[in-house]
This record gives sequence, C-alpha cells and structure tokens, in this order.
Amino acid sequence: MKLHVLGCHGPWPGANGATSGYLVEHAGKALLMDCGSGIMGRLMAKWDPRTLEGVLLSHLHFDHACDLLVMRYYLEKAGAALPVYVPGEDQSPLRSLLTGPAFDVRPYPEVLEIMGLTVSTFPVRHPVPCRAIRLSDGEKTLVFTGDTNDCPGLGDFARDADALLADAAFLASEWHENLPHMSAAGAARLAMDAHARALYLTHLPHAHSTDTMEAEAKTCFPGAKAVQPGTVIAL
Repeated sequence: MKLHVLGCHGPWPGANGATSGYLVEHAGKALLMDCGSGIMGRLMAKWDPRTLEGVLLSHLHFDHACDLLVMRYYLEKAGAALPVYVPGEDQSPLRSLLTGPAFDVRPYPEVLEIMGLTVSTFPVRHPVPCRAIRLSDGEKTLVFTGDTNDCPGLGDFARDADALLADAAFLASEWHENLPHMSAAGAARLAMDAHARALYLTHLPHAHSTDTMEAEAKTCFPGAKAVQPGTVIAL
C-alpha cells in the first residue's frame, strides 16, 4: 500500500497548495481519500480520476470535498461514474450537489472491501459528522483521523497502525477543548496511545512552519513528520 499526499493544508490552500486529499495505491488500483481545494489538478498528474475505485470522504466540509464538483465535469464527459462514500447521517447541501450520473453517493457500510483493502470507519469529534478511516491489506494498516479534536476511543481505533495520518491544526499553546481540531502535541499523544509505528501530521495551519509543527510533536513522538504535497508514504 502506498499513500500519495496531494494536499494537506486547511481550511484553505496556500500559494500553489491544496487542502485535504490523499491517493491510496494498492495492487495496481487506487482510491482517493478526501478531495479538497486544489486536489483535482494534482490528482490528474498522478492518476486518471475515471479509473479510481472510489472516493472516501471523511466529511463534507468544503476543504475536504469541494473539488469533486469540478471532477464531476471530467467524469461526465468521460462517461464514467465513481462510488463516493460519506458519513450516512450527513445531509449537508454539498451532498445534494454530488447527486447525478458522475457519482454514486453511498453511506459507509460497517466494513467496506475495496481493491483488496478492508476499510472501517469511526465517528470522531467535529462540528459535522466526520469519520476516521482505517485501511488494511492484511499486513499493513493506515489510519487517517479525518478532522477531530481529542476523541475518546480514537486511540483504540488506530491501535497498532503502521502509519497514522493525524489532524494537527494547532500548537498546544493555541489549543483548547472546544476547537474542531487537535494540536500537534495532541496528535503525538494519540500516536503514543495507539502504539502507532509512524506519525504523519496533516491539516496543517498556515500560521506555522512544518518544522515548528514537527518539533512540537517530536517532544512526545520522536519520529513524527509533517507531510507536504508530494509526500509519499510506502507501507
């Protein structure tokens, strides 16, 4: 399994950047996790969207899903359609905009089997319905937290992940319990609690450098890394 980071900032892209979007390759096939602002162009450089096995959306905030609206034009012209998995209880306006021939919008099943991967989800703490996503090929496991603040049970869901891709939108000095995201230190504590083998910080803020975010996380989880567009994680 291989993860290509297409975008990693939030809630808007920086210059020449992109928000949340991650291409997962396995067994010669690929799926997309999240499709935020700037992702479509970066995806086109890596993989033809019409040949994706599907799209896994952590949630329907625009910085995680808005580029599906332009992907739709491409898919319709190509006569292609993709399954798009979303939290079933989310009935936001964006979900209604995804209806049509290009997308088959489906609620997450309890367990999804797709392109040789077993996918399960876990409801996390965010202002709208959001899911952490766990993907396993039977040997290696990738867990993406989606957008979340500290969340009971998330450590168990991420248990023994070979790679934990974790929301880290704040420094500890800025963080408080009513925010919609974790801090870099909080992501590191989650990785420690889950006994993750590797921690990758994402949903990064524009106010701080990746080095600053990494440094905070490393005080608790020494191997922590902040991703950037173009980062490739091989499991």
